[in-house]
Amino acid sequence: MRRITASNGVVYYRSEMIPCMNGFSTRIGGVSQLTHTASLNLGMERGDPKETVFENLSRFGKALGFDAQDVISVSQIHSTSIRFVTLDHKGEGFFRPQGQSCDGYVTNQQGIVLGVRTADCVPILLYAPSNKTGFSGAVAAVHAGWRGTAGKIVCKAVDYLCELGADLNTICAAIGPAIGRCCYEVRKDFYDAFQSSVGSELTEKYVLPHSNKDNIWMADLQGVNEELLLRYGIKKDRIDLCQICTCCHPEEFYSHRHSHGMRGTMLSVISLSPSFHPFHLWE
Repeated sequence: MRRITASNGVVYYRSEMIPCMNGFSTRIGGVSQLTHTASLNLGMERGDPKETVFENLSRFGKALGFDAQDVISVSQIHSTSIRFVTLDHKGEGFFRPQGQSCDGYVTNQQGIVLGVRTADCVPILLYAPSNKTGFSGAVAAVHAGWRGTAGKIVCKAVDYLCELGADLNTICAAIGPAIGRCCYEVRKDFYDAFQSSVGSELTEKYVLPHSNKDNIWMADLQGVNEELLLRYGIKKDRIDLCQICTCCHPEEFYSHRHSHGMRGTMLSVISLSPSFHPFHLWE
């Protein structure tokens, strides 16, 4: 995954494994002035005027090559709910009233930008190329918090792509910046939920006892999601994992844990629109 600084100052990460437009925002390059949202806040309910958020989204779009009006990003509810969306849904959550809340999107249409919002949770972007069966390609974006991860939302997204006609062997996944096991302390409800959902083997591998605290575990959500993809049939060389902890780097990312909830919001986006390669913008 590549860190890119655009000419307008926006800093983001891009998976070069995925040939269509995609990107994971940071907190750098926007116009938010509040201490906790400075500067590229892309969340509508974090204290910034909506005009500020719109300007930030416009800047992010110019850096990546998409129109801010094309983004869909509605309220997330820490579920496994995924919506199939079309051009009729673009703008929801920013420029149009909220549609049905969810934690993931799938589309096979160009011209709509799927956006999931995070500030420690795991953003996952999926790309399925066209194939000889007549399938013309599709993309998905998933917000995987701990409940979504335990509920295997990423596997549900893969299922959706395959139902549309994707070949499982050709699907690519990009797992973006998120809180790491170094910082993500969890309690027994988390551990028990993982035991009952993903099983003891994965739980014991990715949710380890804290070295100094009783009844506290350290969880690796990125690792769990990568392993779920691998076990579901996604090839290792088609998974792009960004192993950067958002909580360890508050100067670059918003982190709910680090800021105790006083923070802005990042946006991870993907679209079937052709890839944007402005080489003069790359760092």
